[in-house]
Amino acid sequence: MGLTLTEKILKAHVVDGEFVKGNEIGIRIDQTLTQDATGTMAYLEFEAIGVPRVKTERSVAYIDHNTLQSGFENADDHRFIGSVAKKHGIWFSRPGNGICHQVHLERFGVPGKTLIGSDSHTPTGGGIGMIAIGAGGLDVAVAMGGGAYYITYPKIVKVNLTGKLSPWVAAKDVILEVLRRLSVKGGVGKVIEYCGEGVKTLTVPERATITNMGAELGATTSIFPSDEVTLEFLKAQDRADVWTELKADDDAVYDETVDIDLGAIVPMAACPHSPDNVKTVAEIGKLKIDQVCIGSCTNSSFMDMMKVAYILKGKTVHPDVSLAIAPGSKQVLNMIAQNGALATMIDAGARILESACGPCIGMGQSPNSKGVSLRTFNRNFEGRSGTKDGQIYLVSPEMAALSALTGYLTDPRELGDMPKFEMPRQFVINDNMVAAPAPEAEMDKVEILRGPNIKPYPETAPLVENIECAVSLKVGDNITTDHIMPAGAKILPLRSNIPAISQHCFTVCDEDFPRRAKNLGKSIIVGGVNYGQGSSREHAALAPLYLGIKAVLVKSFARIHRANLINAGILPLTFVNEADYDKISQGDEIAIENVRADIEAGKTRLTVVDKTKNITIPVLCELTGRTKDIILAGGLLDYTRESLK
Repeated sequence: MGLTLTEKILKAHVVDGEFVKGNEIGIRIDQTLTQDATGTMAYLEFEAIGVPRVKTERSVAYIDHNTLQSGFENADDHRFIGSVAKKHGIWFSRPGNGICHQVHLERFGVPGKTLIGSDSHTPTGGGIGMIAIGAGGLDVAVAMGGGAYYITYPKIVKVNLTGKLSPWVAAKDVILEVLRRLSVKGGVGKVIEYCGEGVKTLTVPERATITNMGAELGATTSIFPSDEVTLEFLKAQDRADVWTELKADDDAVYDETVDIDLGAIVPMAACPHSPDNVKTVAEIGKLKIDQVCIGSCTNSSFMDMMKVAYILKGKTVHPDVSLAIAPGSKQVLNMIAQNGALATMIDAGARILESACGPCIGMGQSPNSKGVSLRTFNRNFEGRSGTKDGQIYLVSPEMAALSALTGYLTDPRELGDMPKFEMPRQFVINDNMVAAPAPEAEMDKVEILRGPNIKPYPETAPLVENIECAVSLKVGDNITTDHIMPAGAKILPLRSNIPAISQHCFTVCDEDFPRRAKNLGKSIIVGGVNYGQGSSREHAALAPLYLGIKAVLVKSFARIHRANLINAGILPLTFVNEADYDKISQGDEIAIENVRADIEAGKTRLTVVDKTKNITIPVLCELTGRTKDIILAGGLLDYTRESLK
């Protein structure tokens, strides 16, 4: 029986555990990346582990999220990250060099390698045949120190692509079709592997758009084969030497198969407020719009920009529409500046933003109240744009550009004949905004520069014998990490300061939660299905940790957030019977007796006693040997320090 591409790469990297479906396996990590919103904490954790120099083949620190410097906090964080990178063997992509996933694809990604990043859209690297996985910052810190990264050997879904895309139908429409079919939780515990004759019709940037938004499926990662198309892309980046051909065996066996005829796909949009709320343009109708934003790690490549420039050429943005465009990297910005495409955008009335995440992470360009905003981004969660009642639609760059001209949601096929857009034979190569680390012999001379906003990791403690506390918050289904720990220009600068940022925890759902949780001293949270979907931000676990959260009891978890809770030493519990969710109320007094002894004994079924209602509720606490030990130790940082002694 042959192997899938996913299995080939994972098998070559397994360092711990039995390579059996459903088992936990530890894999060797070749590369890591961080961004500045999660990086400061990741590097504080790396320092706490005590390893002097990273042990990966390549680790890169990017500055792309917190680039709005309205106070000293972001600038201090950038300075801290730069000094840590220089000292500890990490490459440093300076502010202005671009979005981490776009730059990593261009300059550092290698087919067949493993990559984890402290950003949920790290699977973008699957576009060139990497196993690239989003993770919490502490997991990245451990990997930089030479530790394995642990995942459950995933189910593997074959997405069989046939045919080719029709004119003005985009790669964005492909992933929207996958989301329409599978939903935001349809990829949990799975890797999405793209195969079939249709693959060769897609460029690397198009593949990367598709793997990028695989994060919205809840998938562990997504991957394309490394083929001649990949080679041509790497040649154009002067990196042909890292290419290797990679594909699944002809007799590979998959857990599921999804067949997609690329020629049958039509332009679509994800409607508010979920990436899987997908409808065709025809179904949505003639929707008046207020804003268009083009960019993000999903759709900011050179090819995306060239298509946008073609549509805008000689035209003017509709007077009722604000159009903002953010090229994904300095390379892309340089190239469109040199070939005139940038001037075309400016002539049309576009507002050109720096090469950074910007509006996607809520860093500026919030729409007007109740405003309809078309965005080429990957998420449209309620309030994420910075406008609580903003109506955010996720669309392709082609649809976004044309709609900016017409003033309403417009099918790009109305443009008629489409010219052939050619990938460049040679990209402009200039890595002068990537700083190399200091040589190992000189690392002791490098001073770490810390600003006053940078606070240490929250205090942790081993798991107690009994948990007795109140339910401080009860929430519903599909709670995102944006609900738990909001982003935006006001809050992101506090990512290095857990005591300060914790005051914003869950305020989207309940403004009084931080004060109530802190006053209780210790408490638990109750939630519904797919709790913690979205961003990999470990702050959604660290802020609750600081506020005294001891356990989270839900119907089901999103993968990364559950791992982050375990890393923080917070007990992840799920209902045996989902109907029991309705029996618990906010404010109820809860007891989980003998919890430490039960977990030490390997029990997976525990009993929660609701003392207020005098009822018992069975719950699951499914921990493996390793995650069990992490919880008992009080979190991954304590566990790692102990294991290194």
